[in-house]
Amino acid sequence: MILKKRLNLPRFHPVAWGVIIGTFLSRTGFFMTLPFLGIYLGKVKGIDPATVGAILAVSLLAGTLSSFVGGALSDRLGRYPVMISSMAAWSLVLIGFAFATETWAFFLLSALNGLCRSVFEPTARALLADVTPSEHRADAFNARYFAINLGGAIGPLVGLKLGAGSSSSLLPFFASAVIFFIYALVLVVFMVMFKQKLHEKSASITMNQMARIIFTDKIFLYFLLGNVFVTGAYSHLDTTLSQYIGHDRVESYSFLFVVNTLSVLVLQYPLAKLMKRFSSLTALKAGCLLFGLGLFGFGIFDNILMLALSMVVFTTGEILCFVIGDVLIGEIAPEHLRGAYYGASGLAFIGQSVSAWIGGILLSVLGFGQGPVLFAILMLLAFIAFPFFHRGQHLWEQRQGLEKTNDMGCLCGENSGI
Repeated sequence: MILKKRLNLPRFHPVAWGVIIGTFLSRTGFFMTLPFLGIYLGKVKGIDPATVGAILAVSLLAGTLSSFVGGALSDRLGRYPVMISSMAAWSLVLIGFAFATETWAFFLLSALNGLCRSVFEPTARALLADVTPSEHRADAFNARYFAINLGGAIGPLVGLKLGAGSSSSLLPFFASAVIFFIYALVLVVFMVMFKQKLHEKSASITMNQMARIIFTDKIFLYFLLGNVFVTGAYSHLDTTLSQYIGHDRVESYSFLFVVNTLSVLVLQYPLAKLMKRFSSLTALKAGCLLFGLGLFGFGIFDNILMLALSMVVFTTGEILCFVIGDVLIGEIAPEHLRGAYYGASGLAFIGQSVSAWIGGILLSVLGFGQGPVLFAILMLLAFIAFPFFHRGQHLWEQRQGLEKTNDMGCLCGENSGI
């Protein structure tokens, strides 16, 4: 107890810790293999670059299109059954990559990889929100995001050590599969030890009714539309920026990527503490502006220190938008539809593929010598999220005010004996 107080460790539900630690392990396993999949398919399997790109794109497409289904299923069937089955299936997909030889098989496995991820991720986030009181959710999702980035930093190093992307890359696939399968077994233990509260209300609601409820929720829709531009802004880190800086300054791009990772690890908790003073949508509005300013900095600066400062600004926007976005969904979603809301939020990742495409077109049209103009356009696209978040905040404040009024009315009625 004394140690906990001194270290100021958050007191999460054991299941929350299970999700957070499991996220670290699963993301480590994920980054051990799948970032090197393109290299593996090209160098080891001899597949041409255009086909490799299509194989990788299938995963994103399948994941985006099926994102709503995974979360909605968890509302109807329960969090644990969906998480266990998707994680077990994911381990089999990884083994499949190790043994596949035909191109069609890689297309299928890539689609299944996106499907498993889109089913598991929103369900895990919904479970984390289920077992965490609202006042501690920001801390819980910050811990989860920290675990994601820690896994993202360690996984590729372990993968390279095990031979990922080379002809001896069977071992990383098997190691990742074992990690995923062990996590599935751990979830079985949690399901037995901690009985999940049943979602009685959602059991009688069809998938069509869930979709109708969610997509007529104006607050959620404004959040979703703003998030399309936010995820689009983030996509430029791996796409437009990698081409713009990486074409003649590979070392600089590698350095900026390290700055991004370290900034997440260093800034996350101070930012979480600061943003507790503000509403979630205020944090999102600040985040989209910082995203845009960071992008503009990449276009106007050549000095590596100023580029690093731009990356810190960009990463601050990343932390605010992605962590607080998860917290906001937990706030606005009805408890019995929380999984469906988290699943539907995945539709915003359409912005990633569209923005990556737009960035490529701008590079082709403007060329590498027009950085300020190119990144000014990308900045303005990121800023488009602001009015959506602002309108959503206005509606959210109206809804909260109405709920308080109703609660006061009920309280007065009880006190008056009605």
